Amino acid sequence: MNIRRAEDRDIERIKELLVQVLNIHAEGRPDLFIPNTTKYTTEELKEIIADPQRPIFVGTDENDRVLGYAFCIMQKRLHSNNMTDIKTLFIDDLCVDEACRGMHVGRAIYEYVEAYAREQGCYHITLNVWSFNTPAQGFYEKIGLTPMETTLEKILK
Repeated sequence: MNIRRAEDRDIERIKELLVQVLNIHAEGRPDLFIPNTTKYTTEELKEIIADPQRPIFVGTDENDRVLGYAFCIMQKRLHSNNMTDIKTLFIDDLCVDEACRGMHVGRAIYEYVEAYAREQGCYHITLNVWSFNTPAQGFYEKIGLTPMETTLEKILK
C-alpha cells in the first residue's frame, strides 16, 4: 500500500468513502445525520486538498485506488492564560473502505499521520469519536490513542 497526499483526481473516490462514514453516523444518530450524503462538496474538497494546513492523506492499492483516508487539521494553541502553547494535529475524519476493514489499512494510514505529526513538531494527535461507534473506538485504542475528554449531551425535545 502507498500513502500520499490526496489530489483532485481522488475526489470522487473520497466522496464514496465519505458516504460510508456518514451512513455509520446516520445509523447511530439519525436525529443529526442525513443518510447517503457527504460532509463536503466537490468544491470544498478541492479547497481542502489545496490547503497545506488541512492535509488529507490517502492509502492506495497497487492500482492507485483509494482504500482509505485521513482528513487532518493543523491546530495551534498560543498565548492562553491557563494552558501551554502547543501544536496539534487533529484528525477530522479517518475512514477505510468497508470492504478493506481488518486489512490494516487504517493502521498504516494512522502511522503515516503520526510520523507526519512528529515531523511537524506536534505535541499530540487528537480526534473525536462518537460513543455509538464502538468499532472505531476499539480501533483507536488498539493503535494507542487514549480518551482525553468526554462530551456529555442531553437532547431537548
